[in-house]
Amino acid sequence: MTTEPNDPTTAAAPTSPASPGTTTTAAGATPAEGHPAGASPAPASPAPTSPTDERLRRWRLVLGGEAAEGTGCVLNGRDAAMDGALTALYGRGDGKGQAGKERSAGLGASAPSVARWLGDIRTYFPSSVVQVMQRDAIDRLGLSTLLLEPEMLEAVEADVHLVGTLLSLNKAMPETTKETARAVVRKVVEDLEKRLATRTRATLTGALDRSARINRPRHHDIDWNRTISANLKHYLPEYRTIVPERLVGYGRASRSVKKEVVLCIDQSGSMAASVVYASVFGAVLASMRSIDTRLVVFDTAVVDLTDQLDDPVDVLFGTQLGGGTDINRALAYCQSQITRPAETVMVLISDLYEGGIRHEMLKRVAAMKASGVQFVTLLALSDEGAPAYDREHAAALAALGAPAFACTPDLFPEVMAAAIEKRPLPIPDPV
Repeated sequence: MTTEPNDPTTAAAPTSPASPGTTTTAAGATPAEGHPAGASPAPASPAPTSPTDERLRRWRLVLGGEAAEGTGCVLNGRDAAMDGALTALYGRGDGKGQAGKERSAGLGASAPSVARWLGDIRTYFPSSVVQVMQRDAIDRLGLSTLLLEPEMLEAVEADVHLVGTLLSLNKAMPETTKETARAVVRKVVEDLEKRLATRTRATLTGALDRSARINRPRHHDIDWNRTISANLKHYLPEYRTIVPERLVGYGRASRSVKKEVVLCIDQSGSMAASVVYASVFGAVLASMRSIDTRLVVFDTAVVDLTDQLDDPVDVLFGTQLGGGTDINRALAYCQSQITRPAETVMVLISDLYEGGIRHEMLKRVAAMKASGVQFVTLLALSDEGAPAYDREHAAALAALGAPAFACTPDLFPEVMAAAIEKRPLPIPDPV
């Protein structure tokens, strides 16, 4: 066999239940039992003496310590500790250890052992892998309830997915945990704002300026493409040129409100990451004086969180992930709030699994578009791949001229800029 896996420090952290289980040289032991979180890591493993030994070591880490793994490689030091951390999460609990003892992999429900395990994985794996392993621990081992304990929240690596989990647990969270949870959420939100705010404001400010046309522009403000289009009838064939009798220019930024943006967000459980990103973008848009931003979240009920947009953390804790979906009711409320249809961008963020009245939903979208509203449908606003969504509803919206597509946070400013300028949306190619 010639194929070699990647470095096990990244490859050995699987992302699905089908990932290989691994064992430690002492059956059932996790690296946490050797030292608590934050203590000195296990001693480094001896360097392989040959390329063959290195290949066997890597295969051993990938395949695990089942009797049939066949490498004959024994792990020591740091390698054994990494293997134990993986076993605690991905071990199936139905095999034998290397010493023939019953394997007892798993984190159980013990908060101290989970805290030590969280410290171990942060010692042995990079941050991106740690986040994957945390999500798998929550999903596979049912550790959500442990996140209700402050010491657990202080130990985890915070990311968008963890925020989604915390929001889903919000109603069950004891008061002693809520302040810690808010601190975790705030850290993630502030990191996202630093990453997204500057580019979003720059992109949309340019789009707002270009969307305001003037007929007596200065030379550097002339929109040459529109000027040429407006003066094609003045083409002089003998000179092969156009006489620009009417100039079209870009407007200059002003403090008056130019556009209205309505973010209508599905807060069903599957949309957790989208809710987080949309709340951050909502706060960024609300900080721009030229845009009047409204943020509405819905399940079977509709909640207007516009007055909390100055703090996206308050917005997030005002949501209630889970429950049913009534898109029609949400659109009816948003439609009632639109005062300048021709200057409004309506953004529906939903997987389109409608629990309300389908034909009424489509009629509302058609009516808004007919009135001049720029309607954008995002199946997801997240870094994930292709989302699960209702394809029939997506096709129906596309037929109305409102194509539905998934959007990454990095693409969102370009989508909004295109909607503001009333040009074709930069729809990504389907996966």
